[in-house]
Amino acid sequence: MSTVTAVPIPPVKRSYIVWLVVGIVAALVAATALAFQGDDFLTRNARQKGVVTTASGLQYKVLTPGNGAKPTDSDVVLVNYEGKLLNGTTFDKSQQPTPFPVTGVVPGFSEGLKLMPKGSKYRFWIKPSLGYGAETKGPIPGNSTLVFDVEMIDFLPEAVIRQMQMQQQMGGAGAAGAAGAGAEGVPGAPPHP
Repeated sequence: MSTVTAVPIPPVKRSYIVWLVVGIVAALVAATALAFQGDDFLTRNARQKGVVTTASGLQYKVLTPGNGAKPTDSDVVLVNYEGKLLNGTTFDKSQQPTPFPVTGVVPGFSEGLKLMPKGSKYRFWIKPSLGYGAETKGPIPGNSTLVFDVEMIDFLPEAVIRQMQMQQQMGGAGAAGAAGAGAEGVPGAPPHP
């Protein structure tokens, strides 16, 4: 038989326990502060009321809801827009309603357009991988997050635009021909979206 000798443990002073708790709380506060230092704009922005983040990472907010159908990859949209950098610098702004194909712009802008019904106004935050990436494009530095305010005025299938252009060229001028002529100015070069 073995005998176990009980050794009494002296009580711990209350001040030691207080210091231990204070140390744990300080460590938690420091860890939280470090976590927020690595927090980037898009992470913070995603927490704002009304901001939606898609699976690709595009963020948008509905400023004015619209009604009806939304454009597809085969459509040409007519929009007013303003593009800014995160520091507020405007790098591009439409002077009048601007037509361009939905697929003729950077991926994030194209994705955002397909979310917008006619008459709506949205704000997009486009991360660099959905914009111009590491490339510098005119006034847009590489790895820039782009901010666009976009108003969807109208859209038509690209095939309809081409048909109207053909009618205009064949002498079928008129309202349809005039509408087709506007699609000639499709922005394709930066800094357009």
